[in-house]
Amino acid sequence: MNRYILLLIALVSVELSFAQHAYFGTRGKISFDRITYTRARMREMMSNMDNTNRGGGGGRGMQMRIGGGDINNIPETQTQKMDLYFDENHTLMLHADPEAAANPQAMRVGRQGRGNMSGGRGQGSGRSAGASTPRPNMRNLNAQKAIYQDLKKSESQIQMTIDEKYILSDSLSPITWRFTDEYRNIAGFECRRVNGATKDSLYLIAYYTDQIPVSAGPALSHGLPGMILGMVIPEMHIHYWATEVTYTNDPVPNTWRDKKSKTMTLDDFSNAFGRYFQRGNIRDNLRRRILEQLIY
Repeated sequence: MNRYILLLIALVSVELSFAQHAYFGTRGKISFDRITYTRARMREMMSNMDNTNRGGGGGRGMQMRIGGGDINNIPETQTQKMDLYFDENHTLMLHADPEAAANPQAMRVGRQGRGNMSGGRGQGSGRSAGASTPRPNMRNLNAQKAIYQDLKKSESQIQMTIDEKYILSDSLSPITWRFTDEYRNIAGFECRRVNGATKDSLYLIAYYTDQIPVSAGPALSHGLPGMILGMVIPEMHIHYWATEVTYTNDPVPNTWRDKKSKTMTLDDFSNAFGRYFQRGNIRDNLRRRILEQLIY
């Protein structure tokens, strides 16, 4: 009898030992697939442009001619590889393949449907008397882009290239989250679904795990009791899904900043370059359109 009691105590001790030493890493790298549903985005973009131009007789229907083909001939999705470095108080998201990000096919197609962004000849080209800001080159907008979060200070920085390199600083925008009872396994982690909304009324779906106790995620997402490994932005037809998590002992790299970059706030950038992001002559939700290009 005593032998069974001792065996039971030993088994319980071993189980408690494993529980006490479960590893919840706070430093490492997460590999993400950023999936853009290109065809759906183009259809929605053209539908919005049709609605905008309908009053002026410029409606073009759902079908758009692109280089002799139609919208159904472009790829349905486009996938970019992203790396998210994280530690206790910071995250840094970079393109895993900057060269591919510099010239993706879907981005080339998309610019032809953006009116003034294709050369400033459409409606709302934004030329104003005395304007000194040159028209930026949007071709490499995604190339070598860095998205940085300081979770302790609740601040963000985005380094990106137009004609020059800029670092755009801003405070982290609050996200209102609503928890659900739905779970999903992502990259080997059990993740809980939450539904969120930004202050710009952008709807988000996120899946987070408390096994990585860092309140962050891709594309400046934050505010949950763990790391976001899956995120869906339905209105923009963009998905982020983690594919691999690697733990390290290293803090987030701090060598990403280019010393020659010009630092400005996101609001200053919006005032200087915002007209190149608007569609047609409509300026509604201009901030969201800029975020769509720079962050999401």
